[in-house]
Amino acid sequence: MAANKRPAGMKAASISTLIGAAFLMATSAIGPGFLTQTAVFTQTYGVNFAFAILASILLDIGAQMNTWRVIGYTGLRGQEIGNKVLPGLGVLLSILIVIGGLAFNIGNLAGAGLGLNVLFGLNTKLMATVSALIAILIFLSRNAGRIVDRVAQILGAIMIILVIVVMVTSHPPVGKAAIASILPASYGAMMLPMITLVGGTVGGYITFAGGHRLVEAGISGEEHLGQVTKSSFSGVIITGLMRIFLFLAILGVVSAGHVLDSQNPPASAFRFALGVVGYKFFGIVLWSAAITSVIGAAYTSATFLHGFGPWFREHQRTIIIAFIVFSTLVFDLYGQPAKVLVLVGALNGLILPLTLIVILIAARSKRIMGEKYRHPVWLYVFGVLAFLVTLYAAIISIHQLPGL
Repeated sequence: MAANKRPAGMKAASISTLIGAAFLMATSAIGPGFLTQTAVFTQTYGVNFAFAILASILLDIGAQMNTWRVIGYTGLRGQEIGNKVLPGLGVLLSILIVIGGLAFNIGNLAGAGLGLNVLFGLNTKLMATVSALIAILIFLSRNAGRIVDRVAQILGAIMIILVIVVMVTSHPPVGKAAIASILPASYGAMMLPMITLVGGTVGGYITFAGGHRLVEAGISGEEHLGQVTKSSFSGVIITGLMRIFLFLAILGVVSAGHVLDSQNPPASAFRFALGVVGYKFFGIVLWSAAITSVIGAAYTSATFLHGFGPWFREHQRTIIIAFIVFSTLVFDLYGQPAKVLVLVGALNGLILPLTLIVILIAARSKRIMGEKYRHPVWLYVFGVLAFLVTLYAAIISIHQLPGL
């Protein structure tokens, strides 16, 4: 059965790889934009933003777990599934995701440079180049896959711990936030931030980061489906917890009457909470978020090129390095990632529903999944809800594109 074809000699699922895949997805989602987005929305909506966070986590479950389950069961990458749904669809998906990944990496490298600038006071472009070299060295290693897993886990844990410290220090109104997560002042007002959060955490390459990592490690097939499902759920929860902790940390600052600096909202929140130490904490969090997103974007985008011929599969490491070098050069020479990110943000709104409809069709296709496979109804419903929300976001993006 095609659905269960896996590489010969596939070893048993490694717990470290499963955890690493979860963290790769989570840290890919937690980038510079994630930090700024959370800070801006927290200041704008206050405790009511808790509802948008909770709703977005539920929708993330629909997007991520459906995608990982189909990839994990079939052992096929996203573009291969797309081509099985409709010939040529996987090629289109690959092109969109690679273009988006390249552009987002420019912003990720800018964030990495800014993070080291906060820590050491050195030139941001120089620090971005240093960060790119660190990422390249990771991929030059013979054990690049294991190192990527470990780096994602360690830096992900560091980010969460530091944000928890700031959260505890800022004394947020947790009770009010808990009530608002179910009963916000206005449900309608929460639609925009909710849609924005979903796009930022499951958009473009992020949806496939963990699933492709498991396929690359040879972890797929019916016997590993339970482990893959748990890993995908863990990735969503890690992302969600980071969002909640960051929200509460900034909420405490905002509730105390502080106004965040519009030039760098999350940095000012950390500074208000812990002074100079908090500002340095932010530098560590920002660099960790950015460098793991650089790694996730480069790695996942490269896996989407496999369908263009065996050369791309055989030279994946070279492609990843070229991907990082190109993004670094664009940032160093152009230096204005914000404009690129605005355009790609709109493009991402188009990729999301395309990705989800491909996965949802595949999940019900016996030709792709095989006769024995049964997709959980509750998970499919979550996936349909996520599709409808992302389709709405796509309509908004289409209206924005002419102006961009």
